[in-house]
Amino acid sequence: MEPKKNPNIDVGRNSGLYFAIGLNIMLLFTYLTMEHKTFETSKVILENIEMEDVFEEDIPITDLNMPPPPPVLSAPETITVVEDTKDIEETVLESTETDQEEKIAERIVEVEEVQVEEVEEEVSVPFSVVEKVPIFPGCSGNTNQELKDCFSKKINEHITKNFKYPQTALELGIYGRVIVLFVVDKEGNITNIQSRGPDKMLEKEAERIIGLLPQMKPGLQRGNPVTVPYSIPINFKIQN
Repeated sequence: MEPKKNPNIDVGRNSGLYFAIGLNIMLLFTYLTMEHKTFETSKVILENIEMEDVFEEDIPITDLNMPPPPPVLSAPETITVVEDTKDIEETVLESTETDQEEKIAERIVEVEEVQVEEVEEEVSVPFSVVEKVPIFPGCSGNTNQELKDCFSKKINEHITKNFKYPQTALELGIYGRVIVLFVVDKEGNITNIQSRGPDKMLEKEAERIIGLLPQMKPGLQRGNPVTVPYSIPINFKIQN
């Protein structure tokens, strides 16, 4: 039985080969298309810059009036040699170093007798415990308590006698109690007067009154005179 077609002219005989070649070609074109890179071009404006020649001004060189250089001092042409007829005495320096065999001279310093001055310590004993209180002029008594009572009585009489209300404080209505502290020293004098009250004017008046106290016989402790502090209140009252 004879075939219907000539096998040499059969188109479908190599179709698989043609398909593979075409597929490869398409893949190649696809790869080249994907790998193709494009760049954006920006417009570049070119401008011409004209450079001018820098004009350099010639600065004239002026002749400054400089002072002339100082003259060079020249050495004298002749040198005169003067003979020194004075003899020079040489000074011999002796060594001050000592060795172990040399004995060091002992220097004895005499000390004169030192006189120690005895400084009497000022002893202060409160009025309430002192063995013998200061004696106010005119007071007398056999016991220390009698002397204390007389001292307080004479102090109150002295305050009443010399009391004077400050006029300015009276007009301003200033009143109150002033505590006055003072010391009867070892000589019997009234010292170290201090006050504490509602107003300076009242304090000043209280200090003035205490400052008028007479000299007393000093207080005694173990037979020795001592300083005795004392305090007393002074009341400033305004009577209607």
